[in-house]
Amino acid sequence: MASTWKVGDRTFNSRLLVGTAKYPSPEVMEAAIEASGAEIVTVAIRRMDPAKPEHSYVYDFIKRKGLTILPNTAACYSVKDAVLTAQLAREALGTNLIKLEVIGDENTLFPDNEGLLEAAKILVEDGFVVMPYCIDDPVVCRKLEDLGCAAVMPLAAPIGSGLGIRNPYNIRIIVEHANVPVLVDAGVGTASDAAFAMELGVGAILMQTAIAQAQDPVKMATAMRQATEAGRLAFEAGRIPKKLYATASSPLSDLISIAR
Repeated sequence: MASTWKVGDRTFNSRLLVGTAKYPSPEVMEAAIEASGAEIVTVAIRRMDPAKPEHSYVYDFIKRKGLTILPNTAACYSVKDAVLTAQLAREALGTNLIKLEVIGDENTLFPDNEGLLEAAKILVEDGFVVMPYCIDDPVVCRKLEDLGCAAVMPLAAPIGSGLGIRNPYNIRIIVEHANVPVLVDAGVGTASDAAFAMELGVGAILMQTAIAQAQDPVKMATAMRQATEAGRLAFEAGRIPKKLYATASSPLSDLISIAR
């Protein structure tokens, strides 16, 4: 079995986190989340208002299944909006967990680094367990950790792009230097991307579009679950070094002598 991981004071078995948007129907959403084995489910507070009856099915499902809700500040383009959204989420849902997003560009949905750092500082000081969505920059990740963030969540590629891990070298550097969990967030497109991310040593992966928009979300959720588990086990097992030339897999001593 793969090891557990921890964020804040919470310990989890599943290293796959999923979202709740873009599914064809509530029924497919529920089936896919169950198939994923995820224990943490993220919800965009500005898009799925807990106070609105038409959105209650999401929160009811999460509560019924005993899942950990991770509210996020998606669609926030300023520090003020992100902080206010986080505070509203805590009041409405009774959790201090927050996936912090401060978006800097509406076309790429890349984060605003300066705004993210400012909002993270405010929320950490306000008692939140902050998990920031950030650029895959080791320096930014270090600054976020220094501010007291409970994890860092560098993107693999633009949100919803499905491009996979565009810069594995940066991700490896972030993992090697971080003292908090590193979660790949955004850009994973298929199971091989998930396995590759886990083989780099990240603590977990968060994905949404790759599952919800697949032709069969339930099958894709199952594939992502298995790929995440396999990738983590491979990382923990330790791969063999890459070599330019072949190495015999069997010993050359005591070979059977063949008469000529």
